[in-house]
Amino acid sequence: MERVKDTSGLNDSPGKHRLVILGAGESGIGAGLLGKQKGYEVFVSDGGPIKEKYKQELIDNGIDFEEGRHTAEKILSADEIVKSPGIPERNEMMQQVRAKGIEVISEIELAYRFKGDSRIIAITGSNGKSTTTALIYHICETAGLDCALVGNIGYSFAKQVAEKPAAWYVAEISSFQLDDIKTFRAEVSVLLNITEDHLDRYDHSFEKYTNSKFKIIQNQLPGDSFIYCDDDDVITKKLALLTTHTNPLPFSMKHEVKKGGYIKGDQMMLRIQEERVSMSIYDFALKGKHNNYNTMAACIAAATIGIRKEKIREAVKDFQSLEHRMEFVATVRGVEFINDSKATNVNSTWFALESMQKPTVLILGGTDKGNDYSLIADLVKEKVKAIICMGVDNKKLLAFFKDIVPVIVETKTARDAVHECFRLSAKGDVVLLSPACASFDLFKNYEDRGKQFKEAVKEL
Repeated sequence: MERVKDTSGLNDSPGKHRLVILGAGESGIGAGLLGKQKGYEVFVSDGGPIKEKYKQELIDNGIDFEEGRHTAEKILSADEIVKSPGIPERNEMMQQVRAKGIEVISEIELAYRFKGDSRIIAITGSNGKSTTTALIYHICETAGLDCALVGNIGYSFAKQVAEKPAAWYVAEISSFQLDDIKTFRAEVSVLLNITEDHLDRYDHSFEKYTNSKFKIIQNQLPGDSFIYCDDDDVITKKLALLTTHTNPLPFSMKHEVKKGGYIKGDQMMLRIQEERVSMSIYDFALKGKHNNYNTMAACIAAATIGIRKEKIREAVKDFQSLEHRMEFVATVRGVEFINDSKATNVNSTWFALESMQKPTVLILGGTDKGNDYSLIADLVKEKVKAIICMGVDNKKLLAFFKDIVPVIVETKTARDAVHECFRLSAKGDVVLLSPACASFDLFKNYEDRGKQFKEAVKEL
């Protein structure tokens, strides 16, 4: 894989270099703050309204901005543009930017430019990256490292660099953030899995989406580490076609590996340089096969940077799972409620169902991203006693599952969905919110969906 020359630090005195930020969400504001701090002439433009807290930060820092429009003359006068990850290439303004040939980078590229001697553990994948990122950060914190949790998980990498630099950055990185990197390099990169997701952003090409994920290793050097799932056929087939410049550390639940990690029976074994670590999977705080993969990846990353096995064991045992990701909500009259609102694609729901050990009432639905529900048909047949559809348009779900489950019901609110689930469930059942769809038809985002679900459960 071709490497790009590392130019970090070359722009430490950019003078009046004009930096335009497209998008004023968390990453856009962070990029604006860092650009201003480093002496750029910064302009922030958002086609929609800017949240009050972000607007206030721009005002407080004297950063010029606009909202509700993109003014072409202000944007196209840029020396460089930071594109927020939520903006697709087909956006009209982006097409004008590309036509003019202005350099476009992502916020993580800007942050990398000014990170100094700090080192990065970067995590990507279609599923499990938030959980794995949070677990790696928890292990690093438990070991006493000076570290920060950044990226797609919620806090802007650029803002962290500007306001509170750390020796280590544990960064969740999406394919959208990787699309516009140039020199960004992680000393440790983690690729968990690649399944079909966000294909509408990649011309419905799975190959383009796969290539985007693999950009996480494009600038890695021989002394760096690449941790990846050796059981993922998409990853292994792509790797076979590449010339890489990094230290490979595969992990597997199907076979032993010479370097990396594997699970045999109920034991996880890590082999990193001279270090050997073994641990029972029953000690993992995170349960389920998919979380065994996530935990293995996190432990390998921790061992790779020299964290002692005692600290790894301690952190893995007491880790608290993230909100909206297989989050236990409550048990009401013997019925367990689990909030997996972050499951916005079919593969995430597959992982959730795979870990269910009790009869399940499943809440599906939302904005369909071209989902192929046949991927979960067998698990639904085996484990699900009823499906509650929660969306504006449920026709596709109803048509697909009507002959697979005995009961299927339509609802339009989280409260109605929870009440229907409770009515259809019995003591010893699980109610699982794992929608396999985006949330934008009925909710602001997946967090809003998860919170409304939890509030409805607490009302029971």
